[in-house]
Amino acid sequence: MEAIEISAGDTAWVLTAAALVLLMTPAVAFFYGGMVRAKAVLNMMMMSFLALAIVTLLWVAFGYSLAFGDGGNGFIGDLSFAGLQPLVGEVAVNGGAYPIPALIFAMFQLMFAVITVALITGAIADRTKFLAWGIFAAVWATLVYFPVAHWVFDFGDAELGGSGAGWLTTLGVLDFAGGTAVHINAGAAALALVIVIGKRVGFGRAPMRPHSLPFVVLGASLLFFGWFGFNAGSALGAGQVAALAFTNTMVATAGGIIGWLLVERLRDGHATSLGAASGAVAALVAITPACAFVAPIGAIIIGLLAGVICAFAVTLKYRLGYDDSLDVVGVHLVGGVVGCLLIGFFATTEVNELGKDGLLYGGGAGLLGVQAVGALAVMAYSFAVTLILALVLKAVVGLRVSQDDEVSGIDLAVHAETAYELGESGGGGVFAGIGHHSHGGER
Repeated sequence: MEAIEISAGDTAWVLTAAALVLLMTPAVAFFYGGMVRAKAVLNMMMMSFLALAIVTLLWVAFGYSLAFGDGGNGFIGDLSFAGLQPLVGEVAVNGGAYPIPALIFAMFQLMFAVITVALITGAIADRTKFLAWGIFAAVWATLVYFPVAHWVFDFGDAELGGSGAGWLTTLGVLDFAGGTAVHINAGAAALALVIVIGKRVGFGRAPMRPHSLPFVVLGASLLFFGWFGFNAGSALGAGQVAALAFTNTMVATAGGIIGWLLVERLRDGHATSLGAASGAVAALVAITPACAFVAPIGAIIIGLLAGVICAFAVTLKYRLGYDDSLDVVGVHLVGGVVGCLLIGFFATTEVNELGKDGLLYGGGAGLLGVQAVGALAVMAYSFAVTLILALVLKAVVGLRVSQDDEVSGIDLAVHAETAYELGESGGGGVFAGIGHHSHGGER
């Protein structure tokens, strides 16, 4: 292979983008932390930070290699990059060579692995054993995220004499930045996990409102900021594709905020800060797979539809009886499916010749069918493996803290800490009687 000179500009952008995506995990901690009751906010944040630590170590040991190693098949890589030392001094290769160091490509992809695991925590807030969560995070990343990342993100290196591209990429699924591998994957896992772990004490009876809406808005704002690295960084260079992904990320999010607030205003009579934050995140989820394949007008429509659809989807937990505490299913699973499928309508080679044309641009229904296969495959695999893993953990170590610890507060019971010192601060009445999060109708 001809030597490729490292591009300082592209490298600087991907370094920055990786740092932006890293910021998204603490952002999730604030976003979710604000939505739980005051007695559970530290545990909520700690689960994200534990995921960050565990997944990082596994990624270095073998995760990157399983996701991007050349296993000669479409389902899993190998251990050729274990420890990451083989990447030192090399350029990034994924369907071709890029003028950036291989190590920063590995670190950029690590941030996706971390946040995918962290996203699941919102579904099981208030009631999960910290040890059980740590074991789950390690095993789930190994059995689910690393293989699915290979399916979706590994384009192989056939041009350079290798093989082993992921089977969904070979099939032709378009997912620029992780609608399937990140959001559908995490959302399906969340659904399986809450089915096994059961409902919170008082779910459906006691009000469970956010304890800190400013935390929620702060978390959503940091997610929005970091998402430019998530989407535009996936171009792996500072060029036209990154510019398109950046633009579409911005305009879709604006559409999602408007869509969710319209639903709230028409359905409930008022628009809320929680709704604005949730609409932003729903749109960000939906535009993630599509950001480099659609025109800005298409991105606005995708964001608007995601805001509307997810605003209704979060109420399903009350009708169907599963306790997804912070609506990971309603926002990430549903939003990911919406974005993945709408590529089949709005994708156009007019903005990216490496993409395909969807139904609205004369491409027929073929792309829509392929996108549906990709979404369903990831959903089914993640749900099935998570269900089995959760049942095993429930039987072996238990998933839930005791009812007494849940009622009195998981922060104090598990971490021997409280988020707020209210004794002599004069703030004792601020949080008194405040319950947990509800997007959809516990008034």
